[in-house]
Amino acid sequence: MTAPPIQRPALILADRWRDYVLIDCGDGMKQERWGEFTLVRPDPQIIWPRQQQDAGARWENWDGFYHRSEQGGGKWEYRRPLPDHWKIGYESLGLTFKIHPTSFKHTGLFPEQAVNWEWLSAKIARARAQSDRPINVLNLFGYTGAATVAAAKAGAAVCHVDAAEGMVKWCRENAALSGLADAPIRYIVDDCLKFARREQKRGRKYDAIVMDPPTYGRGATGEMWKLEDHLWELLTACRGLLSDQPLFFLINAYTARLSPTVVANLLAELRQGSAGTITAGEVGLPVQRDGKVLPCGIYGRWETS
Repeated sequence: MTAPPIQRPALILADRWRDYVLIDCGDGMKQERWGEFTLVRPDPQIIWPRQQQDAGARWENWDGFYHRSEQGGGKWEYRRPLPDHWKIGYESLGLTFKIHPTSFKHTGLFPEQAVNWEWLSAKIARARAQSDRPINVLNLFGYTGAATVAAAKAGAAVCHVDAAEGMVKWCRENAALSGLADAPIRYIVDDCLKFARREQKRGRKYDAIVMDPPTYGRGATGEMWKLEDHLWELLTACRGLLSDQPLFFLINAYTARLSPTVVANLLAELRQGSAGTITAGEVGLPVQRDGKVLPCGIYGRWETS
């Protein structure tokens, strides 16, 4: 059987932000503006040095600084009292998100994924314009739901699944902030692999699947997830969930152990005998200071057209 053609790995940039800016990065740290607040956080990809010209003054301009601990983890230092959370918008798609600096350095949003929100929104909107049929999307390891709200905003019915109850609640908040409180979104707290298998037994079908699998993780009741051991098992379960007229399958990953070519190969195996195209590569953010690109993970896309 013939697999869909694979386009060579490509870099795609999330460069349409207004409320978010990657100001500068170097020496293992990045300086970002999230709305009206500037945060400095570590990033393991940033192994190049910080530029020295005016660097001191520029890098001193921060509201929150995340200090790593030698024992693991870390903590935030704040120059002034910051609200517990605040909002930023992604104007291109009319989305609004809650930002909350967490104890493990995250803010609740991966801004580089905006380039995938744009892509899946366009795919869903085009399908909706061409047909009256509903478009059903499954978002696994959905985190705080940026892809979920983007898909719902484009007119899809979405099933959002994450093992962490707090993340699913956060997704519901983001949906409300984006004017989607009453949108057809199912919020599910569950182990993604077990949920996919149960959906298959129930005979449910989806026109598109999005997943952002972690390197390691635990399910809602303590199930252990390891990417190398369980990703293909999950993909196989998801294959039985695709409808007769699927639109796309999107995989995001942040682990350095996985290359874009590996993700493309997985999708090629998954979609053997199917029409469509596979594209894989890196997602990145432009650095305002000097035009560099910060790589922020990889993606693989299978799409029908």
